[in-house]
Amino acid sequence: MTSILGISALYHDSAAALVTDGRIVAAAQEERFTRVKQDASFPANAIQYVLAEAGISGSQIDHIVFYEKPFLKFERLLDTYFAFAPSGFRSFREAMPIWGREKLFQRRLLGKALGRIDPAMGDPEKLRFSDHHLSHAASAFYPSPFESAAVLTMDGVGEWTTTSAGVGSGSDLRIDRELRFPHSLGLLYAAFTYHAGFKVNSGEYKLMGLAPYGEPRFAQRILDNLIDLREDGSFHLDQRYFNYCTGLTMTNARFDALFGRERREPESPFEQFHADMAASIQQVTELAVVRMARDLARRTGENNLCLAGGVALNCVANGKLIADGAFENIWIQPAAGDAGGALGAALAYWHLELGGERPQPEAHAMRHAYLGPGYSGSETQTALDAAGARYELLTDDLVVDRTAQALKAGKAVGWFQGRSEFGPRALGNRSILADPRAPDMQRRLNLKIKFRESFRPFAPAVLAEDAGDWFDLGEESPFMLITAPVAQAHRTAHAEHRRDLAHGLNTPLSDIPAVTHVDFSARVQTVTADDNPRFHSLLLAFKAHTGCPVLANTSFNVRGEPIVQSPADAFRCFMGTGLDVLVVGNCIMEKHQQDTKLAQSYAEEVPLD
Repeated sequence: MTSILGISALYHDSAAALVTDGRIVAAAQEERFTRVKQDASFPANAIQYVLAEAGISGSQIDHIVFYEKPFLKFERLLDTYFAFAPSGFRSFREAMPIWGREKLFQRRLLGKALGRIDPAMGDPEKLRFSDHHLSHAASAFYPSPFESAAVLTMDGVGEWTTTSAGVGSGSDLRIDRELRFPHSLGLLYAAFTYHAGFKVNSGEYKLMGLAPYGEPRFAQRILDNLIDLREDGSFHLDQRYFNYCTGLTMTNARFDALFGRERREPESPFEQFHADMAASIQQVTELAVVRMARDLARRTGENNLCLAGGVALNCVANGKLIADGAFENIWIQPAAGDAGGALGAALAYWHLELGGERPQPEAHAMRHAYLGPGYSGSETQTALDAAGARYELLTDDLVVDRTAQALKAGKAVGWFQGRSEFGPRALGNRSILADPRAPDMQRRLNLKIKFRESFRPFAPAVLAEDAGDWFDLGEESPFMLITAPVAQAHRTAHAEHRRDLAHGLNTPLSDIPAVTHVDFSARVQTVTADDNPRFHSLLLAFKAHTGCPVLANTSFNVRGEPIVQSPADAFRCFMGTGLDVLVVGNCIMEKHQQDTKLAQSYAEEVPLD
């Protein structure tokens, strides 16, 4: 039996994953333990967790694989500086001490950090390094249900690569095309994220959510000036408009002049201009992704496509890919960003370096993302007692029914069950749930519970067997990574309704307005009894009480903090927000029954995102 530890760290979204004989045992992000969003530090807590989940010690780890090659990254930094010198001196001067102190000696630093967890893991012979985009590609193909598939990865940048394409077949995976820095679809989208006043590597979700309120009136200007996009999806970015190669910002004065507006100050009011900019870059991104996929389908002849990299988290673009039909089937790694690189690094080493066989589909296919820590009933009660919670302990059936009735009554529920999700989406184990039929629920969840912008949409979790009746969705969407239209039969507004920021927020659009975006789209999660029986039971119970098989589902956290990991995290968030009910395992508690001294001013404690 061969156990491989994969690690991603030291940029953002640090994580650890454990693979044994090609099977995924456990995976988790460091942020969930440290409570620092997108924590980039060495994932000591995540490593300790995956070892404990597997019931093994460090001496039983055969290989440790880091998700990228630091020396190649350093090469890019040097080459970029010399290409743009002297304009990049300031950023070069600030980066060099970090590289000189840490990055160039990463093998030694990683070995020491691993040795502190278990001396047996500090052996330098165990440590290997994978290519960044190979890690992404492996995370996409090997856990997919496909025997063979085309593979496309897109992100900001790895060592040099920003986009890669190839083919996986059985245990083999080869990358045969790539685009290189500074030409990056991820960095182009990040530039608009930055200009909109959002945080790069965090606010891209916000930009995507803002886009449907606007018109893509700047799309042609982007295509004429910023990106030379070819028919095969390859492209070239005009670096005169960007600052990420040489400066400490994403865009520059030339970019501002092109669109006639300086960068929006964070937390300042939105104008229609910002929605139109978001709509424009979203349309260009979709066009580029679809062209890449069409070319890949033509070149490979494959019917299946696997996606990873940060751009693969753009669920609107994913929906356009599916609707385009270049591929019959698409599978997207739920932890598509750098966290998933830890998983991909381990899988790539097992298959490509050790020649390991791919397990049967039922063993290797990643049907769900519940790979993080879970808590027993006694552990849950001990944590809640220590926090001073007042709760009832119910049977399985009763806790589900009581929760469904609370949701029907319009209460917002923190729902904490089983093992936590790997990746950025809460998929029914660390979720905030609500009745999607309530017209004011979107605004209430955003402002009183999540403490975030009111325009941001929520996702519908729907019984897989009922999904086709409520959404124009051609396939399952277990990871909430595909956007689909709400079915015409459930729409209540006319297609010509106003989609601008001034009117779009206050117009009920469907029978489930809390999860229907201004363009009638929804980021759907389909739930099956096999993949999450408890969440499926809750949806069934809610349907029995209301006739609606859909719940509004958002991650159990507030803006600026990671998704809750432990029962203590859940109770703290419950007491610092407008949540009405908390359900942790079989323990259920209501806000009005809690000790008011435990209430917290949560919104002021969490940094802005």
